[in-house]
Amino acid sequence: MRISVQINGAAYAGEVEPRTLLSDFIRHQARLTGTHVGCEHGACGACTVALDGEPVRSCLMLAVQANGRELLTVEGLAGTGGELTPLQRAFTEHHALQCGFCTAGFLIVADALVRRRPDASEAEIREELAGNLCRCTGYEGIVAAIRSVTSALPEA
Repeated sequence: MRISVQINGAAYAGEVEPRTLLSDFIRHQARLTGTHVGCEHGACGACTVALDGEPVRSCLMLAVQANGRELLTVEGLAGTGGELTPLQRAFTEHHALQCGFCTAGFLIVADALVRRRPDASEAEIREELAGNLCRCTGYEGIVAAIRSVTSALPEA
């Protein structure tokens, strides 16, 4: 099947087998390797991308399901000159990444959350992140990074 998708504002087209996973299309045909594949069962969140603005697990979607739609991967978060977004800078400043394997998925989920709920509380942030796993950071730095870019008041 022939598909065409917008990824980070650029058009990508290609022939895919109907069973091709979206994560495989992103990594192997579009050559965007920031989207990682961890568990291949949708449990870890490393493969999360934004599809039409909403986070999805790209290892659970078929590439043909994204035909004619818009994707955002971690490569698309930074500005055109490569400048980091406030959220990306916050991840660095709050030590919210270590090995980096899960970071792309966390950033995509956090970006969608900050856009949708710029006043998210710590509890809401933790709930939103519940589907993403990190084996290195312990989550405190990740939550602190996201909170630093939201306008949420400190909780008692």
